[in-house]
This record gives sequence, C-alpha cells and structure tokens, in this order.
Amino acid sequence: MPDIPFGFSLPGAQPPDPSDPQQMQQFMAQLQQMFAGGPDNGPVNWDLARQVAASQLSGSGDPAVTMYERHHVEEALRLADLWLDPVSALPSGIRTAAAWNRNEWIFNTLDVWKKLCDPIAGRMVGAMGDLVPDEAKAQLGPMQSMVATLGGALFGGQLGQALGQLAAEVLSAGDIGLPLGPSGTAALVPANIKAYGEGLEIPEDQVRLYVALREAAHQRLFGHVPWLRAHVLTAVETYANGITVNREAIEEAMSRVDPSDPESMQAMALEGIFTPEDTPQQKASLARLETALALIEGWVGHVVDAAAGDRLPSVVALGEAFRRRRAAGGPAEQTFAALVGLELRPRRLREAGVLWAAVTEQRGIQGRDALWGHPDLLPTDEDFANPQVFAQGSTDWDISELDDLDKGDNPEK
Repeated sequence: MPDIPFGFSLPGAQPPDPSDPQQMQQFMAQLQQMFAGGPDNGPVNWDLARQVAASQLSGSGDPAVTMYERHHVEEALRLADLWLDPVSALPSGIRTAAAWNRNEWIFNTLDVWKKLCDPIAGRMVGAMGDLVPDEAKAQLGPMQSMVATLGGALFGGQLGQALGQLAAEVLSAGDIGLPLGPSGTAALVPANIKAYGEGLEIPEDQVRLYVALREAAHQRLFGHVPWLRAHVLTAVETYANGITVNREAIEEAMSRVDPSDPESMQAMALEGIFTPEDTPQQKASLARLETALALIEGWVGHVVDAAAGDRLPSVVALGEAFRRRRAAGGPAEQTFAALVGLELRPRRLREAGVLWAAVTEQRGIQGRDALWGHPDLLPTDEDFANPQVFAQGSTDWDISELDDLDKGDNPEK
C-alpha cells in the first residue's frame, strides 16, 4: 500500500515524502490550489499551468537576463528598425524593447494562450463529464463539479509542461508568428538565442541581430495593420472551434491512471484527444489560417533579407535556417500541436516569399505594403501558384490610409 493516499502527485511534480512535514504541508497547499480552480474560473487551471511551467524551467535552468544582455538586445532592436526603414513602407511598431527570460516569456504571453486554449479545453472537460453515466451523475450531485475541476487540472498540468518546453525554445515574442506579447513590445529571449546560435555555429551577435530584425518586422505589421491581430487570432479560434474531442482517447488516457502509481498521472498523455473535423468548413478554416501565417512569415522573411543585404555576413545561412525551422516546427511546437490539435506552421512559407518578391519587383515597396490595407487585397491560397499573375494586378489602396485606420482604432497615438 502506498505511503500517500492514492499515491497521488501533482502534474509535473514529484510526490512528497510523507515523513517530511514541510513537504506534506506544501503538497496539501498545492492540492488545495489545484481544486480551487473550479469550473467558474474557466476550463483550464491556469495557475497550475503556470506553476508546472515554472517548475519545469527551474529544473532545466532559466537564467536571469543580465544588464549586458539587455543592452545588447536594445541595441539590436534599435539597429534592426534603422535597417528596416528603407525596405518597408510601414513605420516602426516598437514602443518598448525588452529582454525576457523564459518565465517572463510565459507570463507576458499567457493572456493570448488563454484566449486560444480555453475553448478547446472546455470541450475536453465537457467530454470527461459525459463519460460519467447518468445514474452516477445523480448520485454524485454537487460533486459533479469535481470532474470538471479534475479535467481543468489535468489539462492545466499538461499545458504547463508544453508551454515550459516552448519557452525553452522560442527566440522572441513573435517567434511563432502569432501576436502573443503586449502590443508595441518587441522582446527577445537571450538565453535561447545563445543556445540556437551555438547549434548553427554562427556568431551570437549575428543571430541576435537577425532575430531582432524579424521581431521588429513583426511589430511593424501588427502595429500598423490595425485589423491583422484580430484577423489572425480569429482564424486560429475559428479553426479551433472545429476541433472535436475523441472520447475514446480520453477513456484510454484515464484508464492508464493507476491510483497506486504516482507516476501514472504525470505520464498521462493527452495527445490524440483533439482531432480536426474532416469537413469542407474545417478545411477552409485551416486553409485561411495557414495562408495568413504564410503571408505574415513570407513578408517578414522577405523584408528582413532585404534589410540585412550585404550588412550581415551570415544572412543567407540564417534565412535558410529560419525558413526550415518555421516550416518544420521545433520539438516543443510539435508537442503543443499534438496537445491542443493546433499546428501553427506556415506550410507555404517558400511560396509566400516568392510571391512577396514578385510583388515588390512589380509594384515597389509602397505597392507591396499597400496590400495590407485590407484583408480582401491580400493574396489568396490560389495566388501562391501564380505569383507573377497576382503581382501584375493593381490596387488603388493608398498606404497612408493604414495610419488613418490605426489612429482611428487607437486614439492615443
């Protein structure tokens, strides 16, 4: 018989030593916190998710950002904006330059993750409740809420692990193509940039500057195209709304939880629970999402390569490395995709880059960036196959109208 009742441990944590009063007191406090995140607080126990992510990062190491690193990040972002000015009709979108450690990346992006993940998690928690037979529900009475609370805790623990892994890989606030951070804040993650540069065998200062160029380009788009943030997040949410819950996968995952084995709850895999519906509507949602991500990443890559030009010795190698990285997704991004059923990869990244280059050649920088004036002006998925035909088209949209729209949506500017 286990020393701890039910052999229970929190997701992402080690079981406490029952002979250690301090550990047991801490465990009971954590258990109380886990069940405090009831259904009224949403389908995911985000406090637990943040705690699990922090615990995971502390185990692997999360060095604080030094003043030296902060200075280099600020200088890289300042220089990046200067280099982008001649190759973009969109002005700088950076109001704040920041250097984050991995925990700070999670803290500053968590609000957007909540918006994206809560609807999906809600369906999983609801499906867990449906597994309880009707006669058992009648007997449980008010304790039915415990099922939802447990589901929120399980998902929160798994999501915390995925976010912790993602935080150990991302290079900047906008690294995965979504507007995750606060508006106007350009942020780099120095520890991850250093590790990534070592893997490429490229000097750290060049990798940092290239990441800064990409981050500054993202900020120009999301800062001065007022409809883009909502457009991208809505595309993600619309796709997520078509993701269904595989109840058989939930039953199988729950059946693997052994009350006498504290490791079984930590090891319980939620992958495969979420599957996209195979319908024309869902396929159209996925196409819109992939096209939006590809257009953003293609534009960013095109203007960054143009800005770096002959100034950055490793620009060709860096550009190719980043295209491969975004197209394939890192291990953590793949884990996150398996967990929530969302793949945030621009599959047509290279085609988008070719299209933006063709548009620039035919219409110039002003004409290219004027396409961001309205979503209806942007290339569609079909245009990727005929970039020259699209590039030779015309638009009467004036790039200056973007600033008018931006000021209308943001009176403080």
